[in-house]
Amino acid sequence: MGEQPRRTGDSLDEAAEVFQGLRPRLFGVAYRILGTVSEAEDVVQDAWERWQGTDRSAVLDPGAFLATVTTRLAINVAQSARVRREAYVGPWLPEPVDTSVDPQVGAERGEALELAVLLVLQKLNPVERAAYVLREAFDYSYGEIASMLQLSQANARQVLSRARKRLSAERREPVEAAQHRRLVEAFVAAARHGDVAALESVLSADAVAYADGNGMRGVARLAIVGAERVARTSAFAHKFFPGAEYGVVEANGRPCLLLVQDGAAVALVSFTVGPDGIDGLYWVLAPAKLRAYERSVHRATGRS
Repeated sequence: MGEQPRRTGDSLDEAAEVFQGLRPRLFGVAYRILGTVSEAEDVVQDAWERWQGTDRSAVLDPGAFLATVTTRLAINVAQSARVRREAYVGPWLPEPVDTSVDPQVGAERGEALELAVLLVLQKLNPVERAAYVLREAFDYSYGEIASMLQLSQANARQVLSRARKRLSAERREPVEAAQHRRLVEAFVAAARHGDVAALESVLSADAVAYADGNGMRGVARLAIVGAERVARTSAFAHKFFPGAEYGVVEANGRPCLLLVQDGAAVALVSFTVGPDGIDGLYWVLAPAKLRAYERSVHRATGRS
């Protein structure tokens, strides 16, 4: 006889140990579907509460069970989040997450992690988003995805095909990582000194900047287009945040600019880079989103 799957016992300590081992993956699933650290944390907490209340002796595969619970909870939150975001003031951007310790945030691959990609994912409906995340980042089979999303396998393939087409139509081919980092570091050096000409030199002519301040005074509520305008706006940061420290951190798998003032993060900027230079800037300025990023740093490093 073949080896029987190990059943999970009823000990709460054992249940907690199993859950903790799976937590990075569960957070990674929820975060990619939702694009927010805070909502993903809530989903993982809800999954833990359901795990405590489950007859665990009947669960043959805790990983599959908890991934399914987390995915369905995240889809429910995503459906209600759409209404809330309609009232958002200015551009809505995903919450950045620290990836210095866990570069793929619990996944098999780092797919669906860059801020710009998460933003495009938000244009998909929640089920399409979940199917794409489960397949491309976590390498679940079509059969597993169909079960998790309560679809037929044929339906799951169709949903995933639609999601892939939508993303490929809106994504640009990334440049090499070394080129990306070089341009980001050049941007940071120029921004630190408010050097408009140097900033413009690393931007593509059609560069676009988005700023998520959720109504903060002095923050643009529309996208800023064109190298000259983006450079001037970026140079103004050293006056908007006087005395801020400029540093390069890794967030969402890419080097980003982090501004710290009086010991607290006040801005995090993610970049997309094309063959002609930096073509997209994503300024996360909303304090709640920056606090969520700082929590993700603590989670990654084990600091309280």
